[in-house]
This record gives sequence, structure tokens and C-alpha cells, in this order.
Amino acid sequence: MTTTDLSAKLNREQAQAELFDLLRIPSVSSDSTRKGDMLTAAEFLRAKLSAIGFTARVDQTPGHPVVYAERLNAPGKPTVLIYGHYDVQPEAPLEEWVTPPFEPTVRDGRIYARGSTDDKGQAFAHVKGAELLLQEGELPVNVKFLLEGEEEVGSPSLEPYLRAHADELKCDVIVISDGSRFAADVPTVTYGLRGLSYVEILVQGANRDLHSGSYGGAAPNPINALCEIIARLKDDQGRITIPGFYDGIEELTQEERDMWAKLPHSDEEFAGSIGASALPGEEGYTTLERIWARPTLDVNGIWGGFQGEGSKTVIAAKAGAKVSMRLVPGQDPARITRLIQEYVPQIAPRGVQVEVRDHHGGQPVKFDLSSPFIKAADRALTRVFGREAAFGRTGGSIPIVAAFADILKAPVLLVDMGLNEDAPHSPNESFALEDYHRGILTSAYLLEELAQ
Repeated sequence: MTTTDLSAKLNREQAQAELFDLLRIPSVSSDSTRKGDMLTAAEFLRAKLSAIGFTARVDQTPGHPVVYAERLNAPGKPTVLIYGHYDVQPEAPLEEWVTPPFEPTVRDGRIYARGSTDDKGQAFAHVKGAELLLQEGELPVNVKFLLEGEEEVGSPSLEPYLRAHADELKCDVIVISDGSRFAADVPTVTYGLRGLSYVEILVQGANRDLHSGSYGGAAPNPINALCEIIARLKDDQGRITIPGFYDGIEELTQEERDMWAKLPHSDEEFAGSIGASALPGEEGYTTLERIWARPTLDVNGIWGGFQGEGSKTVIAAKAGAKVSMRLVPGQDPARITRLIQEYVPQIAPRGVQVEVRDHHGGQPVKFDLSSPFIKAADRALTRVFGREAAFGRTGGSIPIVAAFADILKAPVLLVDMGLNEDAPHSPNESFALEDYHRGILTSAYLLEELAQ
């Protein structure tokens, strides 16, 4: 293991100023009026990578551009592909921001700006990590960067790009930092992600809205029917009732349960952090087990009927709900989507027509804890934090991770720099300055350790 201490050599003021320049670019991928800003952000990253010695370019796609860069001056050493994204979520609701979302501001040691943690801050930390090493000499491994502009809209152009550039993107390991570690003082290596099946349940009753006095008690009520359907998707033990839903699931090992039980987690503090009085869920599993390694079904949105001020006695003709199912290894999103599409009509009350519309999905992934790449990440994090890393999974989904593993045939290493309290996707998104600086050091040390 190398023992170079890079902390004293990190120019923190310059690193902050450069990140602020990137954060000021309103690169909202879902906003068609900001295509120019998307290109500006891509060009910013290309120019920075070129300036520190990478061969870098901006590749156009049917959507937003991809930034690709490489520096391959370490013959015989591993090739590391670093992935991140420069697009961000919309800033709305604007009135809830304390300071403007695209004018980065430091308050109490945190950078407040849209994209600060998701994912500009974390992705740019890798750029600065490579720069820090280059100031000392040559990179210890071959490094490639792939920075896309469509992650926040589902990465529709990325998989075709990966297939078209598979030879050029060939690597030994893919490094991604686009999430949250376990706790502020707990460095974390994430070795699993849940998958996703996202559907919308549509319920149709009469051919028009009806007067509830003239038709109530006889006409089908789509909102009532929808509530009945949703209620029947889970039992009173928190288990999902869709036939075949749990078939083939990879169960938690005792080693994992013991490992997670040792983490500094408190149900009381967890509930308090979200203002909840209880933590309902599948019986027989701890909170961390339910979040990281068990499948879920949640209603994300529901609509139907009169929503305006005052009252309107009407039976709506239509109602709907958006439903997400987080999936674990052993579950295939296409199969799960098919199962709920078959089940909902079976439990729908008489008199209504139902449709379950597929929106999108993603495969669950899990990586081998004994991997040398994971061990290298543990060593790098230990150098930064002064303690060994925790190993956990995450309840979220990054659908493109499965595509990386499938197309590039390389393992993925998830080394997250953020925290849940950073509020990604929410107003007042932030990133602790200390975490940004530690992220730069983590990236640099990780490249050193991967060379071993």
C-alpha cells in the first residue's frame, strides 16, 4: 500500500471555486429550454479534463451529450472507468429554496445548490482526485471518464452509447459515486442496489362524472375501487400479495444480517429524522434489512375526482395511482410488472375497468464482497476516514449499473460520498464541504489502491 499523504497538497479553495462554476450552470436535462446549458456543462467538463492532461471530447447523442476522456499511460496496470452525470433535477418549487438553486452558497459548512451532491459534486471530486495525483506525477492506473447528461431522465441514450463504444470503454472496473454513505462518520462501500418496476394503475368507471346523489349507491366509484385494489396489494404483516412476487428471491445471509446489526443504527433516531412515529414494514426483518434487501411496494401518487376548493358532490369517472416496486436479487422487473398486470384485474371490484401501465424498470444488482476492488476501496476509505469501511446495500436503484455490468462485462464499485441529509432532488440540496474534500482524497487514494 502506498502511504503518500495528499491531504496537505489539496488546494481546497480552488477545488471549491471550480465546483461552484459547474454548479452555476442550470443543466436540467428534463427542461427542453436548457439544451444550451446542457452543452455548456459538458464543454466545461471536457475543458477541465483536457486541461489536466486527459484526451477529452464531447459526443453528441439523440438526447444530451456524453463527455468521454481517457489517460492511458500506465501499461500493465488496471483500467478504471469513472462514471458520473452532470445533469440535475428541476429546481422547483423555487419558493422553498433559501438561496437561489444555481448560485452556490456555503452555510454552516455546506454547499447549497442544485446538483451539489447529485451528482456534480461527487463526479467532480473524481476529476479533482485525478488532478491531485497528476500534480505528483503520472496516474498509477489507466483512467477513463464517462460523464452523461441524462441520468435524471432515465439515461435513454446511454445504453446505446455503451453498445456503440464498448471497445473504447473496455475496463477492469467501473467506479460510481452517486449516492449516500451510511452516516457522516462511517465510510461506506455499497455492494448492492435494489431494482425497480414502476407502473400506473388506471381505473375507469362510468362514461362521465356522475352526480353522487343521483347515482351514489348504484354506480361504480373508481376512487373507491382504486382504494380497495391498493389495500389488497399487501397483507397485515406487510407482505405483498401478488402471486409469485417472492419466488426466486435471494435471501439474506446470516453473515449479512450480523454485519448490518453491528452498524450504528437507531430506529428511534431514524423515525425522528423523518418526523414519523413508527416504522411500519414487513414483519420479521429489521429496518435496514427492509430498506436494503427486501422488496417493497409503495404508492407514489394518486389522483381522481374533485381537488378544488370547497365541495363538489361527484363520482369521478376515472382514478389512478402510480406504484413503485423496489426489487432484490432474484426478481426480474419485466416479470414483476407482468405479475401485477395480471393480478390487479383479479382483485378489482365489479363495475370498473382497470389497466396497469408499465412505465419503466431496472435490474437489481449485488457484487461480491470478496472482490479485490472492494478491498481496495476499503483501504482507500480507511486512509481518508481513519477507520475501516462499512459494507451495505442501498434501497435505491441505478438502472444503468446493470447495463454497465452486462455490456462492458466489468464489476461496478459504488463508493458514495454524500449523505441522505444532503436532500438530493429536494429544495435546498446540499453537500458538506468536508465531504467534497474527502471525496477528492478518496478518489485519489482509490486510484492508488486499485493499482495494487
